[in-house]
Amino acid sequence: MFSVIIVPDGCRGPEEQHRLEPGHTLRFGRTAPAGNGLTISHPAVACAAGEITATGAFWILTNFSSDQTYIVENPEGAGEHIRVAPGRADAPVPFEFARVHLCAGGSGPGGPGLGESRPGCGFDVLAPRHDYLTPGGSLIGGPVSGGAVGGAVLADDGARDAEDWSFDPFPRPYPLDHTCHYFLVLAALCEASLRAGDAAAAAPVPDVAELTQRLRPVWPDVTPAAVTWNLDYLRLKLRLRTPDDPGTVREALVRFALRFDLVQEGHLAVLDGQLV
Repeated sequence: MFSVIIVPDGCRGPEEQHRLEPGHTLRFGRTAPAGNGLTISHPAVACAAGEITATGAFWILTNFSSDQTYIVENPEGAGEHIRVAPGRADAPVPFEFARVHLCAGGSGPGGPGLGESRPGCGFDVLAPRHDYLTPGGSLIGGPVSGGAVGGAVLADDGARDAEDWSFDPFPRPYPLDHTCHYFLVLAALCEASLRAGDAAAAAPVPDVAELTQRLRPVWPDVTPAAVTWNLDYLRLKLRLRTPDDPGTVREALVRFALRFDLVQEGHLAVLDGQLV
């Protein structure tokens, strides 16, 4: 299965995306290799600008340029980014969503992966196969002593106390990052069904406009286009095989999320701006 998806600027659909399986590479530049490359028609981009290699849960970027530094930005990371210096080989990129800036310019509105034209030049990269280990004994984390920081538990004296953890050694089958916008969308999508209890089957599934309105207090710049993109990304990440009808996709996501407890009532706190 593919682990990395490259979305060029101006992309109009999946047929124009590049999907890489682990170990596969994609070269990009102003004159990229025909049939197995990404052509970027911008005078500031080198003819052979760089290469992306997919691994299982992340990807690496090689900068072929001798004088340009590439910026890889996490659009959901509040300014989080890495710099790939000229000539740097095999720089690991840990972001699930990334915007690669090859020359001056910024991301456009709407969210990662939407593919609209933007100032400067670059492309988006999605890595939907991020895995997370599941500690036992709590909703999404293990029993803790003290506070949790960056996925590690600190003991009361501030030292790491590995004995307080009860790890499941296997990754979750459907890993979701509860700090990402897509999880906000999924929580809002499932909210009515979760609050309905035994009557969940009869609960209405909100449409894109209703989801946008529900999410605005916690995601002020949300747009219907961003909600739609995140719904499509959830279908991709959870590997759902559903028709393209938007209503069918939303209903299938709710059924799937509730069946496998991907969203539980305790998770609805994210809709009030609380991390869970």
